[in-house]
Amino acid sequence: MKKVILLIIGVVMALYADFKSIDYKDIETKLGKDTVLIDIRTPGEWAETGIIPGSKKIMFFDERGGYDVQKWMEEFSKYVTSKEQPFVLVCRTASRTKMVGQFLEQQGYKNVYDLKGGITFGYIMQGYKTEGKTSTRPQFGGM
Repeated sequence: MKKVILLIIGVVMALYADFKSIDYKDIETKLGKDTVLIDIRTPGEWAETGIIPGSKKIMFFDERGGYDVQKWMEEFSKYVTSKEQPFVLVCRTASRTKMVGQFLEQQGYKNVYDLKGGITFGYIMQGYKTEGKTSTRPQFGGM
């Protein structure tokens, strides 16, 4: 049993070994002020927490976990125009961005980042303000 668990941990670590996470405060200085942020959450999540100002909203997984890669890539390519262009993926806690980021790296994108901690822990709980919040449901930290 221990060998199986270690094998699973090793496979997961290998999958994400090259994936880069970045703190929000470091995006402009390390990647540039024009770095595109792609928010892959659902419309309900955008309404609940708002978005990081300037983010591009392109839902990847719908509320049921379904997705349309071709449609998503068409929207994505409007903002990320070359495989060398750096960009940052954003979701709630940085789980979905790791899956999408890994996929994009497999497609040849060289500068794939995700927001460390997602919008919840890496942005809102760090004291940054979102825009476009339309839900009255309370968020983490009461913001």
